Amino acid sequence: MSTLQQEINKRRTFGIISHPDAGKTTLTEKLLLFGGAIQTAGAVKSNKIKKSATSDFMEIEKQRGISVATSVMGFEYKDKKINILDTPGHKDFAEDTYRTLTAVDSAIVVIDVAKGVEEQTEKLVKVCRMRETPIIVFINKLDREGKDGFDLLDEIEQKLGLTVCPLSWPIGMGQRFQGVYNIYEQSLVLFRAHGKQTEEEVMKFTDLDDPELDAIVGEAAAEELREEVTMIDEVYPKFDQDAYLNGDLSPVFFGSAINNFGVKEMLDCFVEIAPTPLPRSTEERQVDPFEDKFSGFVFKIHANMDPKHRDRIAFLRVCSGTFERNTNYLHVRQKRKLKFSNPTTFMASRKEVVDAAYPGDVVGLYDSGNFKIGDSLTSGETLNFQGIPSFSPEQFRYVDNADPMKQKQMQKGLLQLMDEGVAQLFTRYSNNRKIIGTVGALQFDVIQYRLKEEYGATVRYEPLNMHKACWLSYETEAIFKDFMSRRKNDLAKDKDGHWVFLAQSEWMLKMARENHPEMQFHFTSEF
Repeated sequence: MSTLQQEINKRRTFGIISHPDAGKTTLTEKLLLFGGAIQTAGAVKSNKIKKSATSDFMEIEKQRGISVATSVMGFEYKDKKINILDTPGHKDFAEDTYRTLTAVDSAIVVIDVAKGVEEQTEKLVKVCRMRETPIIVFINKLDREGKDGFDLLDEIEQKLGLTVCPLSWPIGMGQRFQGVYNIYEQSLVLFRAHGKQTEEEVMKFTDLDDPELDAIVGEAAAEELREEVTMIDEVYPKFDQDAYLNGDLSPVFFGSAINNFGVKEMLDCFVEIAPTPLPRSTEERQVDPFEDKFSGFVFKIHANMDPKHRDRIAFLRVCSGTFERNTNYLHVRQKRKLKFSNPTTFMASRKEVVDAAYPGDVVGLYDSGNFKIGDSLTSGETLNFQGIPSFSPEQFRYVDNADPMKQKQMQKGLLQLMDEGVAQLFTRYSNNRKIIGTVGALQFDVIQYRLKEEYGATVRYEPLNMHKACWLSYETEAIFKDFMSRRKNDLAKDKDGHWVFLAQSEWMLKMARENHPEMQFHFTSEF
C-alpha cells in the first residue's frame, strides 16, 4: 500500500453540529483530552479564573460564550488522524456552518437530553441529509433530568428524519444516573461525577441476566435496563456499517460531556466505523482522494487569527493527492501559480507548520488577499468544487465611518471581514453608500467589535428597511440597460462587482419579476 493510501485510510474528518448550549464545545474539548491534544479542560476553574474553551479563540466568543468562528483541530487517537471541525451553533452564523459541512466526511449531532431536538439542529441536519453525510447522534447532559430515552429517539426520527440505532443506553438519568450500557461492545460503564473515566470502571457484560448486575446497579435499575435493551433489540434495526456510511442509519450514544462520560465509547466506535475521506464533486468531474495529483478547496477564511500579526488564513480542505510545502499550485480562479512557505495545521489557536498534508486534512494558508471562499487549488488541472454557497442576506444596515481619520482602516477591515463570508457588502449604485447584509443580527455586533479591536476603525450603523438582496443574470446588455433605467435606485454591486437587486419588500420583488421576465433573480451567489 502506498504512503498516500495509508495516510488516507488513517484520516477521519468530521464536524460537530448542534443547537447553541447543547454542549458541543465541551464535547470537542473532551475528544481533544482523549487524543492527548490538551491537558486541562476549559471548564476547569483554576484560581477562580475560568479558562475559555480551547476551540473558542476569538475575543468576542469568550465574552459571549458562543462559538462564532469555526475552529479546526487535529489529534491522533488509536493510530488514526482525527480532524474535528467545530461549528457555530448560533443561528446567526449558520452560513459559516453550512460551508464547513462541505469540508467534512461525517458529522456528530449533539442533542441536549432535556431540550430534545431544537430548531437549529433541524436545519443543520437537513444540510447533512442533502449531502448524504453519515451522522452519529450524541445525547448529552444525562447527569441532569431530561426526556425519556425512547421519547427522544422518536423525536429524532420524526423531526430529523433519521433512522436511529442506539449503540449505548443510559441507566437512569439526573439524580438516578448510574452509567451507560454499551450495546456496541456489550459492556457496562459506571458513572462517577467529574471523574476521569478510567478503564477500571468498564465491565464486560455479555449477559444482562447475570445476577451481578442487580448487585451493581440495584434490582429496580437492573430490571429496567433488561426490559429496555430487549425493547431496543425488537424495535430498532441492527447496526449496519454500510447503511450508516450511506447516511441511512444513525448510531445513537448517551453520555455527559462535562463529566467526560460516554464520550470515549462514542469515540472508540467512531474511529472504527466513520468514513475515510470521500470523493468530491467538481463542475468538471468527480475527484477521487486516491488520485496522485493534488486538489483542494477553500471553505473558510479567517482574518486576524493572531491579533499581533495582521494575518488572514484561508482554510483549505485537501481533496486528493498530497499537498506539499513550497510547491507551486494553480489558483484556478486567478489562473496563476502560488506556493506556500508556511502552511499550518491547527490545534485550536496553536499552529504548526506542515510539510505535507493528505486528503481529509485541513491546512491553513497565509493569504494576502488572493483567496475567496470556494476557490480551488490544484496541481494544474482546472477544477471548480461545487456546493459552497453564499446566501442571500435577510438583515441590512447602512454602514458609516464614525472616524474620518480612519477611512483606510475601515475599508480594509470591511473588505477582509467580508472575504471571510461573515456577511455581504453591497455598494448602492445611486449614492455609493455601503450596505452590510447578514443572515442574523448578531453578526452586526461581531463586525463592529472586530473592526474596532482588530483594525482600529469605528463604524456606525443606520437601519435600512430591506426584504432581500438578489443576484441578477440576463442574456444581453440591452435587457439589463432597460432594467437599470427603471430600477437604478434598487441596484447595488457586491464586493466582486456583480449586480444585485435590493428589494424593499416581498411585493416589490414580485413586481420586479413580473415586469422584467427576461431578468433572472437568484438567492445564492453561485447560481
